[in-house]
Amino acid sequence: MTVRRRRAKEKQERHDEILDAAELTFFEKGYEQTSMDDIARAAQLSRALLYVYFKDKAAIMRGVMLRAAQSLQRRFECAMAAGDTGVAQIEGIGHAYHAFSVDEANYFDVLTSMATFPGPDETDAQLLAMDHCRERVNDLMVQALQNGIRDGSLSAVHINNPLQTAFYLQGALHGVIMQTRGAKSPQGSYPEAHDLIKYTIAMLTNSIEP
Repeated sequence: MTVRRRRAKEKQERHDEILDAAELTFFEKGYEQTSMDDIARAAQLSRALLYVYFKDKAAIMRGVMLRAAQSLQRRFECAMAAGDTGVAQIEGIGHAYHAFSVDEANYFDVLTSMATFPGPDETDAQLLAMDHCRERVNDLMVQALQNGIRDGSLSAVHINNPLQTAFYLQGALHGVIMQTRGAKSPQGSYPEAHDLIKYTIAMLTNSIEP
């Protein structure tokens, strides 16, 4: 291994170690309550060295958001690969999104907050990578819908705009997932969360079938 490659590898490892430490502190204490000193201590680095890798705390959080987006993208790609029809793919993506919200709840919360999180003053590689993940997730859903129209498992009449339909499906399922995660009144009655999600995915899929 050349000196340049070894240094690049060491730099990436240090970058990842900082994000590992940041995740622990953000998820334990909350973003607002976490300081750069907290992250530096968790990463066993000096505060000065932390700033060599990240401009500020917001940049570190955007790094965590990128990890979350990449994890969701991988889940969607697996769902696409597992489905042999368009309807199976889009339904699998729905279940993958729900599983993501349960298995990686902290990442799910991070992505939910991403829309209102401040961006950098100038576009950087990290922001471009996040945009790429968002576009890839949307493209996978659009591709599944188009596959379904082609193979007849989904309705071209109900899906006259695949991109619009993808956003509708995302928003509807996300809203129901958020309902299941919210505080519940002890006087109220509520459906079982998993059953409600299964019902929602089934109803959403039914709305775009022939």
